[in-house]
Amino acid sequence: MSQAPQSKAPHPKSRGAARRAQRTGPTMEDVARLAGVSRGTVSRVLNGGHDVSDAAEAAVREAMRATGYVVNHHARSLVTRRTNAIAFVLSEPHERLFEDPNFNTLARAAAQQVSARGASLMLMVAGDREERNRISAYLRSGHVDGVLLVSTHRGDPLVEELAGTALPVVVCGKPLDHTSDFRFVAADDREGGRLLTRHLLDLGRRRIGIIAGPQDTSGGADRLLGFQDVLGDRFDPALVAPAAEYSLAAGEAAMQALLAAASDVDAVFAASDLLAAGALAALRDAGRRVPGDVALGGFDDSVIARSTVPSLTTVRQPVEEVGRELVRVLFDLLDGRTPDSVTVPVSLVRRASA
Repeated sequence: MSQAPQSKAPHPKSRGAARRAQRTGPTMEDVARLAGVSRGTVSRVLNGGHDVSDAAEAAVREAMRATGYVVNHHARSLVTRRTNAIAFVLSEPHERLFEDPNFNTLARAAAQQVSARGASLMLMVAGDREERNRISAYLRSGHVDGVLLVSTHRGDPLVEELAGTALPVVVCGKPLDHTSDFRFVAADDREGGRLLTRHLLDLGRRRIGIIAGPQDTSGGADRLLGFQDVLGDRFDPALVAPAAEYSLAAGEAAMQALLAAASDVDAVFAASDLLAAGALAALRDAGRRVPGDVALGGFDDSVIARSTVPSLTTVRQPVEEVGRELVRVLFDLLDGRTPDSVTVPVSLVRRASA
């Protein structure tokens, strides 16, 4: 009986190569081979998926999962000269980060998009002059690839300083006095002001006041302009109660001032849901029923709008979409493209308060 031929033992050099491959893990070439695409296609997927078909990107990501391929960010940074870090800078006091749910939603959406592109998002809060100076020095020292600037105010020194650098920056909201210096992504605040004001008029209300947001921000200024657009000759400056910030306390104080100036007010447009929630507390304390005596509307469609009693009619700005667009525009800049600024549409959400 013949014996089956014995297999030849692998050459020692081959065994060594296999062991090295095991130690170093799968490579881009392994991913490309399994996905049936070129190494260049794998590279483009890792750098944002530009000029790659959906099918090819899906094949690459499946091959990465199957092989266990992990991007070596240190090696990539040596080649691309990137830090793979993006700064998310909030120009507000620290407490605003926790009080206003929009900031959390925006940061979460941006972080997800940045992570999907193989980078990390660094949250920074520039709440006072010392913090702004420290953050400005850090950003201008090459520690990040780009910056997302959130809640900027007219005259913000951080904006002034970054306008004079080559660092890619995208601003959330129109940067007042600097629209030609930065790309921006903003909700259509002026149209939102029109939508809410028109709705209050359609309800038959005639003494319509506004709790206006801070006028050194584009959102505050544009929402007031939308309010004025609709009222036209009926606009009464006495029915404008300015708020210094978007907060519950500011909304309550502004509503008290509005009632003192115009006790016959029968509708109020508050320029944010936080301001509207504060106004609701003031109206309740004054014995005014909502919406019976005073119809009340907000702006944002945040979780606050659904949790008040009554729930708030409001203007929905798609904060998650704004966050995604901020990251897209920034990475377009990083990749050498020239993206346009983006204005995201808003819509009216009707609930019990108006």
